[in-house]
Amino acid sequence: MSNIAKQVEAARHAVVAASIVCREVQDNLEEIRSITKNDKSPVTVADYASQAVVAMVLQEHLGHVHLVAEESSTFLRNEDNALVLDAVVAAARGVWDSANAEKILEAIDIGAGDTDHHSFWTLDPIDGTKGFLRNQQYAVALGFVEGDTPTIGVMGCPNLPVNMSMPLDERDEHGCLYYAVKGDGVYESRCDDGKAETIRITRLDHMEGEEISVCGSVEKAHTNVSDMDRILAWIEENGFGEAGEPVRLDSQCKYAVVARGQADAYLRLPTKPGYVERIWDHAAGACIASESGAFVTDIYGRNLDFSHGRGLEKNKGIVCAPPRVHGLMLRAIEALGIAPA
Repeated sequence: MSNIAKQVEAARHAVVAASIVCREVQDNLEEIRSITKNDKSPVTVADYASQAVVAMVLQEHLGHVHLVAEESSTFLRNEDNALVLDAVVAAARGVWDSANAEKILEAIDIGAGDTDHHSFWTLDPIDGTKGFLRNQQYAVALGFVEGDTPTIGVMGCPNLPVNMSMPLDERDEHGCLYYAVKGDGVYESRCDDGKAETIRITRLDHMEGEEISVCGSVEKAHTNVSDMDRILAWIEENGFGEAGEPVRLDSQCKYAVVARGQADAYLRLPTKPGYVERIWDHAAGACIASESGAFVTDIYGRNLDFSHGRGLEKNKGIVCAPPRVHGLMLRAIEALGIAPA
């Protein structure tokens, strides 16, 4: 087995295991809330358990890894949060029989790696925390970065239905797993075991005359909604296409929804000056969407550059769409002054 194949296999195992853990936590939201006396604690438990499981599986399959992840163990090491730590251990044991507090804390801290390497993994253990708490869409997103580019993307979307006619505001029985390797395409299978039939996805370009559906967040604070409306209005007014119904869901699942053709664009338009996107929020999704045939850039049309630490310091905003729509979005952004010189 080639090194890339080993990396992809390890990442798939890790994301499937973490997704199983997250689904189990969702099944017991109220029980966890009652134990920890905190309404938001279930997503905290799932976040830490997911990161620990991913780190453990990667090291089990690949040996030492450089992992840059969202969480650290500091919160769990505080004695005041002992109940949360106990809940994290219990959640991880669903896929990691020998898990205990010490192993969990050590595994979480594997994610404290730095980006001062030519290649490293980056993880968002739960992207879309409010979607998770609503029992709707969220993602376990794991990317492998080489130089300035994600070359492997693996994303578990535990509540996302394979059938695109099904509602996105309800929890699916199986969920979806997406994985991509740069230059080798993107693939979809079930998320609950990762062993179901795998299919290759090829995103078809948007055709002239078709409606343009934008994939937007349920949480409107994540993008500048008024600017998005202005962009769609500019495209309509200039005769390039009518706006379709928005496809609303949380998390990096939006990249997958564009990749599989359920929406025509995903935009993150800056909501405040100086905001910098985090690398773990985009590495896996950007790789998956790119390998489907979509273009993924910032609002200036620049490729996303993952070589500047934990933030996309050299980029502003996100535009993800198939070629025709991507070009229209950039033209509208420039014409409207949304991307100032």
